[in-house]
Amino acid sequence: MNVESFLQSRLICVAVIDQVDDAVPLTEALLAGGLNCIEVTFRTAGAAESIARIRKALPSAVVGAGTLLTPDQVKQAVDAGAQFGVSPGLSEAVSKAAHANNFPLFPGVITPTEVMQALELGWKHLKFFPAETFGGVNALKALSGPFGHTGVTFVPTGGITAATLPNYLAIPQVAAIGGSWMAEKKLVVAKDWAKITALTAEAMKVIAAAQAK
Repeated sequence: MNVESFLQSRLICVAVIDQVDDAVPLTEALLAGGLNCIEVTFRTAGAAESIARIRKALPSAVVGAGTLLTPDQVKQAVDAGAQFGVSPGLSEAVSKAAHANNFPLFPGVITPTEVMQALELGWKHLKFFPAETFGGVNALKALSGPFGHTGVTFVPTGGITAATLPNYLAIPQVAAIGGSWMAEKKLVVAKDWAKITALTAEAMKVIAAAQAK
């Protein structure tokens, strides 16, 4: 899986799916709004099954596994057909498991020390999490400075909304944004696919406008 190719959409929908039957309709709603990338978080028992169902039903979607905390979860994600993995933090054990499976991983970082450790472990696409809690755009700009020449890129996630999206997209080192606002848990539980499609389309318009600048 070429990581750069799916980052071109500049947005990853971070989704918590409680009911496995919601996985495919949710992804269809995102696709209808113009977004082909979903990160299914391993915060629910049905995460692996959800990934497997999406991969089977919707081959045009790019499906990642989020909240990977252990090597075992990495294996579950790979076995389910996930095309990339995301972790909230930086774990050597998770990193080793990802490398062993040739599995693209976005480890979570928040400090310069963690960025250096991630580079040492062989990762250049890093999740900046939790973005808004730890200083948001200004913190990420400051963090990008010392590492600009290393090829590091960031996927900020955590508390970002449609309103703050353009501010993050304006940072050169930001490859994509991880967001959950277009598929909030309550919308998924209510099966409000039309609303999810509308919010996704709105976000994609913001991204198109930002890229046109």
